[in-house]
Amino acid sequence: MKPRDNAGSTYASPQVRKKLPPVQPPASSAPYKPEPALADEQYENILQIMSNMVRVMEYSPSAFAHADEEAIRTHFLMQLNGQYQGQATGETFNYEGKTDILIKDQGRNIFIAECKFWRGEKNYSETIDQLLGYLSWRDTKAAVVVFNRNKDFSAVLAKIKETTEDHPNCKKLIRQKTETSWQYRFTHRDDPNREMVITVMAFDVPHAH
Repeated sequence: MKPRDNAGSTYASPQVRKKLPPVQPPASSAPYKPEPALADEQYENILQIMSNMVRVMEYSPSAFAHADEEAIRTHFLMQLNGQYQGQATGETFNYEGKTDILIKDQGRNIFIAECKFWRGEKNYSETIDQLLGYLSWRDTKAAVVVFNRNKDFSAVLAKIKETTEDHPNCKKLIRQKTETSWQYRFTHRDDPNREMVITVMAFDVPHAH
């Protein structure tokens, strides 16, 4: 069997599983143990693993044509746990509800993500509200992953960007990472002085014909 010319761009499981190394924030003079936080490099690596998983879906469309949100989330969790020693869980209760993907270290959340199919601006805005409801005051890095099976993906991308930036808790666009992903600074729902980074990633996924 001849390998694809572009096979190198797909995700390959590493031979050695990684242990997620949290970065300890600077300790103050007060006698307390600094809480774990997710280093920017590891945050980007987690997002890249999720992006690579979608490429796998693109190369195997028949295997994912009927996959729902739960099935796709399970595939994400398999890849994340393959690299981060089982620290990623799904449908895990946090704060006010169950988030789709949660990575913990030392009992603290260091990454939270919601995975949803695109069902219009109102539903997407509610997804952001839902994610903000799951984020406690200590949570600082999160992601919204949007799957699209509608026609005209470009129009969907424009609506995602517009709806995100119109959200009352969206403070500013940090950067546009790719044509289909953006990184934003949001304020905490209950504390406008507390900020967090939320990355929005949109993917056009296979659908049944």
